[in-house]
Amino acid sequence: MAGPLISLSPKAPAAEAVQAWLAYLTQERRASPRTVESYGAAGRRYVAFLQQHRGGGLTIADLAGIETAELRAWLAHLRQGEQPLSPRSLSQALSAVRGFHKYLDRRLGVANAAVSLVRGPRVKPGAPRPVTEDQARGLIAEPGLDPYLEGWEARRDAAVLTLLYGCGLRISEALSLRRADAPLGQGLRITGKGGKTRLVPVLPAVAEAVADYLSALPFVLGPNDPLFRARRGGPLSPRHVQATVQGLRGRLGLPDSATPHALRHSFATHLLGAGADLRSIQDLLGHASLSTTQRYTQVDAERLLSAYAKAHPHA
Repeated sequence: MAGPLISLSPKAPAAEAVQAWLAYLTQERRASPRTVESYGAAGRRYVAFLQQHRGGGLTIADLAGIETAELRAWLAHLRQGEQPLSPRSLSQALSAVRGFHKYLDRRLGVANAAVSLVRGPRVKPGAPRPVTEDQARGLIAEPGLDPYLEGWEARRDAAVLTLLYGCGLRISEALSLRRADAPLGQGLRITGKGGKTRLVPVLPAVAEAVADYLSALPFVLGPNDPLFRARRGGPLSPRHVQATVQGLRGRLGLPDSATPHALRHSFATHLLGAGADLRSIQDLLGHASLSTTQRYTQVDAERLLSAYAKAHPHA
């Protein structure tokens, strides 16, 4: 839904619209402080460039008349300025400005069709950034040390993270499990993207983590009910899993790249490092294309070369 229009004068400085947008992101969208900071920087740089480019003050009403040539000039400025941005950062800045203009349209009634016509730079997909085996174990063990969690909730979080790392599941796949799927056997049939079904082997540690969670679960579930439950009994949300890992990596001192999806990456990378062939890993992950799985080869090669460079006496 677009939401109600807010009362900012069309003659007000464009910078006031940026502030209103950031307040919306914080208060209504519940965006993370990092996101608000990043979007705010992009929005302020955008408005500052337009003011300089046009040689004068910029009002909210003026934002409706920004042309594609000006948007391309702004991107060129970011690409060639004193602190040039990478293609990925340029793409993120353009995404932020598109979000700003969408807000202008829906909440201030200031529409601009030109923004959607400008394409950002092509961004080469980055290689996955897995966590180490020790870091994965730390993420899985840490919920049990949280004094603010009920015992069954800590076991639930540990079970979900164990599924991501031990079976290479996506968050949506782990949360799609039903009560009838447990106790887990030696294999688990998963329906992934595009309705593609695959059979994933289940390690004893994974089955034990899920059984441990179920033994403490305070709710009675029907066979078709979602297996993982929130504090009040409803289905667990993907956002909870993401927020949980965000909190855990802060306590463990892990980088921002330590995400739930990084556990899935680690599952593949550690199997590859142990000698598993790429085609088998493709089947386990449910990738439609082998080229997607091949990104893990690059990761493992980089890790091996890094270790070689540090250890070899002539490096």
